[in-house]
Amino acid sequence: MVYWMSRDQRAMDNWALCHALAVAREHRRPFHVVFALVPEFANAGARQYCFMLRGLRELESTLGDLGIPFHLALGPDPGVAVPAVAEKLGCAMLVTDFSPLRVGREWRDAVTTLLCPMDVPVAEVDAHNVVPTWEASDKQEYAARTIRRKINGRLGEFLTDFPTRQDVRAAASEAAGAGGSGASIGRVDWDGLIASASDGAGAAVPEVVSLKPPRLRTPGENAAFAALVGGEVSFLPARLALYGSRNDPNVPDALSGLSPYLHFGQLSAQRCALEASKHRETHPDAVDSFLEELVVRRELADNFCLHNPHYDSVLGAPGWARESLALHATDAREFAYTLAEMERSETHDELWNAAQKELAHLGTMHGFMRMYWAKKILEWTGEGPEEALRRAIYLNDRYQLDGRDPNGYVGCMWAVCGVHDQGWKERDVFGKVRYMNYAGCKRKFKIAEYVQRVEREVAEELAAREAQAARREGREGREGSIA
Repeated sequence: MVYWMSRDQRAMDNWALCHALAVAREHRRPFHVVFALVPEFANAGARQYCFMLRGLRELESTLGDLGIPFHLALGPDPGVAVPAVAEKLGCAMLVTDFSPLRVGREWRDAVTTLLCPMDVPVAEVDAHNVVPTWEASDKQEYAARTIRRKINGRLGEFLTDFPTRQDVRAAASEAAGAGGSGASIGRVDWDGLIASASDGAGAAVPEVVSLKPPRLRTPGENAAFAALVGGEVSFLPARLALYGSRNDPNVPDALSGLSPYLHFGQLSAQRCALEASKHRETHPDAVDSFLEELVVRRELADNFCLHNPHYDSVLGAPGWARESLALHATDAREFAYTLAEMERSETHDELWNAAQKELAHLGTMHGFMRMYWAKKILEWTGEGPEEALRRAIYLNDRYQLDGRDPNGYVGCMWAVCGVHDQGWKERDVFGKVRYMNYAGCKRKFKIAEYVQRVEREVAEELAAREAQAARREGREGREGSIA
């Protein structure tokens, strides 16, 4: 019995792992977890790869403590690597994670095709969402208001607690007792993999080293749970009262800070919902707002990417937006910048430049600023909306720690293409797509305060990287002299 782990990289609070383990236990089959690591993926750099690898290294240890073998399948194509490992392990059934994104679906189709002649059934489990995407709706939803009722109506059925660590360990013990841990694939050289990701092609987007709690994001399942609940700087309950100020870029601690953990599956959204619900009596409005973002909005993004094959293209925009953007594609721009100028934060707008610096150097961007940032890319891209969307997705996926995610694609599509929005007053460049400007931001928050904070944190990050590089060079120099 093999669980091909992909989107949900955790041992606990994982319905896919629980289902696979239950089947192994029922049929008295050895149980294994396999993860397929590809050398390059969707513009990811050291920032994303090292975060994932460090989390997986901890996961291997956690699974080992539970009596579950972990195997890393290496190769450029999981569609080939996973069936090869499954065959070596004598796999009788394969369970895998759900993802609505194109590449994941292609990999799953390829794995299923290769396992079919071996009579190995494949089951897909949505362990990422509270209400499984195909249960929430069987069609593309128009907006949050059309999916909210459907999701909330199923929460009583799906928002249930998870098996305990003792339950998982007992099930793994029974499965292992059926036939041992199975064939060995070999030890994983985690240090080598992390060094390769850090110093190789991904070095252009380095890890972030300077941020302090609660914005510091230590990888792994244990750190993810600690970021959620229990500590002095955890979101619950310490910072929940601030959540009403989450749209103010000058109150970054009001944000949960959980998005990277959710993206890499090191933390379960369902666990977040269960823990937040415990505080409804003391903070009802904050809990309701958090669950709206965590459950309804996140699952709306998965719904869009599952049912719209053009989730990252202007072709995926609603008809009114496509028509409107096409009519204004060649409108004159007061300012026009190349992608390279944008990437280097070289525009006339200090607010936009600060947002891009926060993204490029700190691996994050405040949610309100991401809307403004993406809309200005549309306004300043002379080649038209398709190129503007491509730039927004490229920059988001390259620098954002939680890039390459349905939330990111839908966020860019909302800003540039009006997805999950309505038509507004028609204007140059934007057509009927919602417009945002500097003056509107100035009315909402203190721009100078935001810019100064970003400049300070970026300077601290650059200094921390220089110090880290100096320490590394000194260590390597000492090792060389000893040799």
